[in-house]
Amino acid sequence: MASRLQLPVDESVLLRVTHSNIKSFSADVRFSLQMTVESVKEKLWKKCGTSVDSMWLELFDDTGAKVADLTDNLRPLGFYSPQDGYRMHIIDLDPSSVTSGGWLEDTSLVKKYTISEEAYDKLDGTIRKFKEKIASQNPSLFESKIPDNYMEDLAEKIKVGDRCEVEPGEKRGVVKFVGKAENIAPGFWVGIQYDEPLGKHDGVVKGKRYFECPPLHGVMTRPDKVKVGDYPERDPFEEDEI
Repeated sequence: MASRLQLPVDESVLLRVTHSNIKSFSADVRFSLQMTVESVKEKLWKKCGTSVDSMWLELFDDTGAKVADLTDNLRPLGFYSPQDGYRMHIIDLDPSSVTSGGWLEDTSLVKKYTISEEAYDKLDGTIRKFKEKIASQNPSLFESKIPDNYMEDLAEKIKVGDRCEVEPGEKRGVVKFVGKAENIAPGFWVGIQYDEPLGKHDGVVKGKRYFECPPLHGVMTRPDKVKVGDYPERDPFEEDEI
């Protein structure tokens, strides 16, 4: 009887993951070699949006040479002998996939609702009307302004490249920007690339690019929400373990 493939329980591998439709998507992800190919696809689906049934996986070595197509969903990842630094490439086979057409990367492709200033002024119950009402009742509320050096002391302790954890939610990532963002609000801001797609953008805020990151991985937040230190990326297979 043929012996079964035996893998150490705690053995894992760090792979660079890329995507056929999302050119800006690139992430270093650690996988357990015990995970089946199907489990790998489920984990990647949460990261990129390509469904498990539409996902074709290719494995390349660190020289760019193709090692294998991961075609058997029931085999453990370790069967294909991946090593740290190898690249796993996702091919989305669904022409109607949410990742196709480039709209996840180019927000200009998304049709936006617009309204003229005149029409907006005629509407009741808007934020503008609410502010005007409050200002007329208590003008002092709008007299104070955020200073240009707001939270500068906290921002000086944070630098680009720092690993960090962001509150609320203990979301982990890496610092991509530290400085002023006048088109958002006065004071100092920190740009974060989350490890998971928990953000709001790809580094572009109100039409200005502050940093580069995959779609839905970026966020701009105040320095007091950011803790820098030894915050490694959480293993993506942890929640699959029982």
